Amino acid sequence: MRKSLQFVLVGLAAITGLTISPTIVAAQDLELRLGPGGVGVYDRDRAYDRYDRRDRGRRGCDPDDALDIARSEGLRRAQIVRISARSIVVQGMTRRGPERMVFANQRGCPEI
Repeated sequence: MRKSLQFVLVGLAAITGLTISPTIVAAQDLELRLGPGGVGVYDRDRAYDRYDRRDRGRRGCDPDDALDIARSEGLRRAQIVRISARSIVVQGMTRRGPERMVFANQRGCPEI
């Protein structure tokens, strides 16, 4: 009985140690700084995200946005025909027959 109680206590200590260790590791990314504005919390990981933000944005026209614009202009059964570095071509049907729209591959998808 004493041995089984000892194994249970050792097991509980091990489980408790495993659950506490991630919180200790996660707390190492925070710093307290004293400055002219008072005491502030500084997150090390957040500082790097600020510089990576400019690489994440798309510079060109999103093909889904070009489709949405073409559909709002009255193009039915719109589909993308061609995507190049400079333009996106969307083809579909209007009341008069087949039609195509060409969008510049820039932010905002301006029509050419």
